[in-house]
Amino acid sequence: MRVTHDVGKAITVRRDRNGETAWELDYGSKPKPFIHPLRTPAGHCLSLAEPYDHLWHRGLWFAYKFVNGDNFWEENVDHGVQRATSVPEISHQGDDQVSIRMNLAWKQPGTGDTVLAEDRSISYSPGESVDMFNWVTSLTAQRDVVLDRTPYTTWGGYGGLSFRGSRSWAVERYLLPEAATPDRPAGQRGAWCDLSGKLDGGANLSGGIAMLDHPENIRYPTPWYAGGGSGTFINAALLFHEPLSLAAGEKLRLRYRVLVHDGVWDRARVDAEHAQFISESA
Repeated sequence: MRVTHDVGKAITVRRDRNGETAWELDYGSKPKPFIHPLRTPAGHCLSLAEPYDHLWHRGLWFAYKFVNGDNFWEENVDHGVQRATSVPEISHQGDDQVSIRMNLAWKQPGTGDTVLAEDRSISYSPGESVDMFNWVTSLTAQRDVVLDRTPYTTWGGYGGLSFRGSRSWAVERYLLPEAATPDRPAGQRGAWCDLSGKLDGGANLSGGIAMLDHPENIRYPTPWYAGGGSGTFINAALLFHEPLSLAAGEKLRLRYRVLVHDGVWDRARVDAEHAQFISESA
């Protein structure tokens, strides 16, 4: 792998074998940091950024919709922003393993006051058929805060770690640990969620993304919210059923693993990956 850092803008990871971008973390150009493009080991791009109907959806990102009533999700209204408070730290552990640590301030619209201080760590390990991201975030309330969402009716409940998929990626199915998985998860709980499907660009191409929840996380196993078709989307929806309050100085620590894979995975494969995840030390 080759890592380049355009300081104040983005960190890009490329594969040496062909020079293509495996993924890029843009932390400086938009109101929230995001990862796009996000490619499988075979080079298929699964992510989408700024679809015309949801311009604030960008690849893989983390945000809650409301913090004390201020909108930190959408960007077509007065909205909060996540700003890096220092230059992200990049480190390497072993062959091709990359870790990025960022300090972010969640700033209110209008006043610019910081309501949440975030310590975010993203570590990456490439593989032959699956790339692994470990995502750990610690949010410290700078005052009493309420994290909230739009209550679910025909949509809603979303917020937290989220992924928006390419329109050229035909989703075959969402998969949860239980036997019966709905076409569009909306509040169903699970230790993990995988979505996989066929890809354009040739015959018999497929890939997917799996999000794994950790037992240390509050409200484990998390509810999930997802969409299909032109709205391919997956979200570890911690707030789906109810908001969450944090007292001033209180920390919310969340730990996830994201697996970007070639092929279509079955439950046995995702179960095995989740067992490995929870067996590892914090």
